[in-house]
Amino acid sequence: MKALTLDAIRLGLESEIPALIATCAADGTPNCAYLSQVEYVDPSHVALSWQFFNKTRDNVLANPVACLGVVDSRTIARYRILIRYLRTETSGPLFERMKAKLAGIASHTGMEGVFKLRGSDVYRVESIERVPGPVLPPPPERRNLLAAVRDCARRIGAVTDLQSLLDTALDCIAENFSVDHALILLRDAGGGRLYTVASRGYPDSGVGSEIPLGQGVIGVAARERTPIRIGFAQAEYAYGRAIRESALREGLALETEIPLPGLAESHSQLAVPIEAFGRLLGVLFVESDEDLRFGYDDEDALVAVAGQLGTSIHVMQAAAEAEEAPAEGDAIRTPVAGSPLAVRHFAENDSIFLGSDYLIKGVAGSIFHALVSDFLADGRTEFSNRELRLDPRAKLPDLSDNLEARLILLSRRLDERDAGIRIEKSGRGRFRLVVSRPIELVAAG
Repeated sequence: MKALTLDAIRLGLESEIPALIATCAADGTPNCAYLSQVEYVDPSHVALSWQFFNKTRDNVLANPVACLGVVDSRTIARYRILIRYLRTETSGPLFERMKAKLAGIASHTGMEGVFKLRGSDVYRVESIERVPGPVLPPPPERRNLLAAVRDCARRIGAVTDLQSLLDTALDCIAENFSVDHALILLRDAGGGRLYTVASRGYPDSGVGSEIPLGQGVIGVAARERTPIRIGFAQAEYAYGRAIRESALREGLALETEIPLPGLAESHSQLAVPIEAFGRLLGVLFVESDEDLRFGYDDEDALVAVAGQLGTSIHVMQAAAEAEEAPAEGDAIRTPVAGSPLAVRHFAENDSIFLGSDYLIKGVAGSIFHALVSDFLADGRTEFSNRELRLDPRAKLPDLSDNLEARLILLSRRLDERDAGIRIEKSGRGRFRLVVSRPIELVAAG
């Protein structure tokens, strides 16, 4: 009979039925205990949650061989896994993945004050055997994930501009993975933050909203550059409401904060880093109001999609920088009518308000300020990415920053505000400022 592999029983490791670990003390005295968490590491290793200074821990340090019993709650199949303790990790990607999951488990079971991860104990798998007994047929899969990845890769690979790429990626995920709520955030090259450039399924797009690296599921996934997946509603890793409530408690002003979109009752979350050629570009985030909506296979599939997305972003950015052309053509002036619009600029953080309505801040705010300044000074409406990249007024953090993403963000915010100012593409590496009402630039603050 062919030996069982860890990959073959991986779904059973996240069973709703707690796993059991059997250990022996140095004198041979046995001990059994339930485990909160068993994490698949790779085809040869698992990690177990270390939460307490207990007998199991003492036994493993004295005698590193243990036996793990797991039950696949889908089929009731039982497995006996012989494992050998190797090391304990108290930081890094594996630890953070397990810490996030444990926070969800703790919240689900009412044990927030008890379930605190001290470390991730890594074990090598020595052997796996099926325990005799009845087995139920596995439930039908909701979708073919390999076909889903294939379709996403095909459609993402056919796109030639960043704005279409972001929209196509979210469309593919919604259609192929039956995911109704998703975000794409890109990294701010000049600071430890991510900003939202595209979303699906929310009443408000949240484009322009920000989150620091290390904050919540999204920020931890970015900081550690590892997928973070949670199967139950929890508080410790809530990413939008928690930030806002913390700012309120500290008395921070929120008038220039765009709320990060999110489900009011998010039960399952998965954040996947978007990387390319050793660079962290951003994060793909999906969530659901169902418990345990995303499993290992969903994670693997979305990691593959994020990889394709990251490569495409990188290639587009490099091609755009190489092919950017100076602005060309005569200025196109849109008929101006209506009441004047005051564009208020706060130099301290480059916040922009259209009248009393907040638009954007930071790099996107400084870009918009430069465009409006040139328009008012000499009526200019045609611009190029190349000149803007070299314009010190734009305050781009470095040449590798994704300028096109900043322009997409700014364009979408302007479209949402519908205040008489728009940005539209006018060619490769070129864009146009479209002004349809009188404007005045006001230095504020």
